[in-house]
Amino acid sequence: MPNNPTPLAETEPAVEPLGAKPETRKVHAALTRTSTGHEDLRELEAGLDSLQSDAARKNRIDWSRVLLPVAALVVLVLVWQFYVSLGLKRRDLVPGPLDVLGQIGALWGEAKLQEAVWTSLQRGLVGFLISVAIATPVGLLLAQVAPLRRAFGPLISGLQVLPSVAWVPAAIIWFGLTDATVYFVVFMGAIPSIINGLISGVDQIPPQYRRVGTVLGANRFQMAVQIVLPAALPGYLGGLKQGWAFSWRSLMAAEIIAVGGTIGFGLGSLLDQGRILSDMTVVMAAILLILAVGILIELLVFAPIEKRLLRSRGLLSGSTR
Repeated sequence: MPNNPTPLAETEPAVEPLGAKPETRKVHAALTRTSTGHEDLRELEAGLDSLQSDAARKNRIDWSRVLLPVAALVVLVLVWQFYVSLGLKRRDLVPGPLDVLGQIGALWGEAKLQEAVWTSLQRGLVGFLISVAIATPVGLLLAQVAPLRRAFGPLISGLQVLPSVAWVPAAIIWFGLTDATVYFVVFMGAIPSIINGLISGVDQIPPQYRRVGTVLGANRFQMAVQIVLPAALPGYLGGLKQGWAFSWRSLMAAEIIAVGGTIGFGLGSLLDQGRILSDMTVVMAAILLILAVGILIELLVFAPIEKRLLRSRGLLSGSTR
């Protein structure tokens, strides 16, 4: 029997934290060694410095994410103004940036701009949220039940490909010139995209997740809500982004075509009004406002959610923070 048994720390290496970064592993290795020499102290110091710099990088604002889009916008406006200054087209056909800006100011003074933006934004958000409430359980059901997916999957994909503007005439006949027409077109544009995005996310789930749920005794509902849906979030989020894009486009198509009755005055109505009056400044102002609302929703809603989701799963690289 040996007189000097080997310490447990020397025979069994310490287990490193799961999914730890290289800097964290360096610090962990230096702290768990049985003896600490000068080389170990230097490695520990380097690891701590790396962790501190990584935390500082997270807290530092990346101004390039703000300045680069602004610079690109300035370049586009300058190109637009340069083309107008060449005089290749009449100013009533191709107005300049200042002309459009002046028209936006005039619409603001008449309160038309506020009414149009609020009406369209309200319709778009309400229609999108209702679409999410409908599409999420349907998507989970189709993803979980193979016969239903084989039966209705091609139909859902076909509805996603079908242009939403094709539903406008039918909706006008069914619901008349009311808000129901607009909401119906929004639903038909958003729901298929959200369903297909959720199904795509479910298809990317590793099979081990379902086995763990089965071992833990999860029933079909618990499997869908507590295991499948959280694991499918990346694909589901992609479907939500696409669903919003389709719902916004569908809304504009419905507002342009369905004018009058009890339908309110939205951005699509403003765009059609500019067409009727042959006023390109109104048309360009409406187009820019539609584009601005779409970009703001993407930047203020979907981009932060996607960033947080990727960071929580360790998929956000240092260059994208």
